[in-house]
Amino acid sequence: MAPQPNGKVTIVRTERGLTIAGTPITLYDVIDHLKAQYPPKFIRDVFNLTDEELGAAICHFLH
Repeated sequence: MAPQPNGKVTIVRTERGLTIAGTPITLYDVIDHLKAQYPPKFIRDVFNLTDEELGAAICHFLH
């Protein structure tokens, strides 16, 4: 996990695509699960994310 000094989790561009900073999890991984209508708690647990990391991924996708 890589929160910024202000406490926010960031999304960074890597060679794999947009990734939750400090993790190997791409937004594509999370979005595929959302599109398959898995509940957020399930997605969080599958990828071992914090609520903040999952929220950042969903927020970035929605904007």
